This record gives sequence, structure tokens and C-alpha cells, in this order.
Amino acid sequence: MSHLFGPVPSRRLGRSLGLDITPYKTCTFDCIYCQLGRTTNKTVQRREYIAKDLILDELRDFLSEGCEDVDYITFAGSGEPTLHSGIGEMIDAIKTMTDIPVAVITNGSLLFREDVRGDLSNADIVLPSLDAATTSVFRAVNQPHESLSVDQIIEGLRMFREEFEGEFWLEIMFVRGVNDGTDEITAMSDAISVISPDRVQLNTVVRPPRADVGPVDEDEMVRIRGAFGGNFDVEIIAETRIEVRADILPLLERRPLTMDQIAGSLGMHRNEAAKYLRELIEQGVVVETVHGDKRYFGANPNPSIEP
Repeated sequence: MSHLFGPVPSRRLGRSLGLDITPYKTCTFDCIYCQLGRTTNKTVQRREYIAKDLILDELRDFLSEGCEDVDYITFAGSGEPTLHSGIGEMIDAIKTMTDIPVAVITNGSLLFREDVRGDLSNADIVLPSLDAATTSVFRAVNQPHESLSVDQIIEGLRMFREEFEGEFWLEIMFVRGVNDGTDEITAMSDAISVISPDRVQLNTVVRPPRADVGPVDEDEMVRIRGAFGGNFDVEIIAETRIEVRADILPLLERRPLTMDQIAGSLGMHRNEAAKYLRELIEQGVVVETVHGDKRYFGANPNPSIEP
């Protein structure tokens, strides 16, 4: 199985080549909004989950074929990348292979550890998240490993920002009725003032994994952005369900595609694409067919509901 995915279009990073360096759903959190579903291995143990030489060999092979359309090589995927004890060595090795900048998308939960901060020090851009600033909301939205505290994580983000020479973009994922209250936003604003990121990016759930997890609407996102004041560079990066449908359905109206083709076109991990396609199949606007040993997804010529 390849540990590379893409290059895929990314709203934040352009054309991103992803490196998936931990097993599926191996994470320090079990976030209620995660589009990949429940965490199956909640841990804070760092180790070489996948042989780093295997990952680097795959990347080396990819780069040898030419990579003009790659803007970033990005550590991301189906688990928390900082759990991999070899991430620092991999970043350093990539720097000897190519001039393509390296990005790390992380939940930021282990940045209080000196070894993790050191491992990420040579990345060009680090994109951690912070979805809460109080203990009760942190536990509700991120469902962290029992050893982690939100104060510890905020301090880790602050220390990393102080030491890190690259770009530092902080993402906040809002879930309706969970972390979008006035008191929590005030607490997050105070925490962000301490952390001092280069950018703050506001997001919300687009493909909720369960019925009780919903998005914050567009007007509310604008209000939240205003509540942070003018102290930070704050932008709303959330896409809407309508935008996702507008992206996926025209693809399938042209011709049926495999799961990997859809994921690559939409800039999704294939597991995320699978969840979204299941929803569209249930709604009757997409149909699944099998040809040989491959499954294809296409637009339903006779949809049961309006797309």
C-alpha cells in the first residue's frame, strides 16, 4: 500500500503531495467532527509505526518521475503525524531530495514535548489546530487521550511558535453548539494572543460523521471572525456542503471514476471521499458499478432527489 496520496488540490497549500505516516485512525484525539470516523488507537506513544525508509523510498521514486505540479510535500493523512518518531528524520531527508517546501498538518497536542518541537523545526510551514481553550469544551470536542490537557497544549503551541522560524498557521474547527459559544471564543482569543500565530484559519464541519455533529452557518462564522478583533490575521476557510456537491457531481456527470480518482480530484483522503460518496449514494444522486476488479462511481441519470 502506498503511503503517498496526491498531488491533491488544497485550499491552504495549493497542489499538495500527502505523506500518510501513521496507521489509520492512530491519534492522540478522537474528535467528534473527524470525517474519517472514530479513533481506533488513541495513544500518545511515539514510535516508528511505518518504516521511514519505506516512506522515503516511495517519495524518492515519485520525485524521480518529475513533480512540476507539487507546491508542498505535506505530512497529513489518517492519523496524527507527530506520533511517528521518525518524522524529524524524514523532514531532514526530504530537504536533501528536493526544494519543494515541507508542510506538517497536526493537531498540535504533542508540541509541549521538546523532541516533537525539534522534529518539526526544519519544516517550512506547520499547521496545528486548537479547537478549544477550556477543559470542558476541549474534552467535549477533541475527546483527548487521558494524559493530555488543554493548558499543556496551548503552552506547547506557544513554545513552538517562539522557537519555530517557518510559517505557523493555526486552524480552529467549529462545531455547532459545542465550541462556538461566546465564553469559549473569548477564551480562544486570549489563548491565540499568547500563541501569536502568523494566521488564524476558521473552519467548520462539512461532512459530519454523525447526526449530532453539525456545522456553524456562514453568518455565525462571520460573527466569530469579528469576535476575534483585529489582533490576528483571521480568515474563514470553511467550504460548504453545497460547494462540495458542486465539485463532485460535475466530475461524475462527465464519466464514472474510481474512489482514488475522486479523492485525487477533490483533494480528499480516500477514506473521507468514501464517507461522502456513501452519503450521495444514499441520497440517490450517485450510483456505484463494478467493472472487472474495480468499483466506479457515476452520476445517477435518474436521481431520486434533486442534486
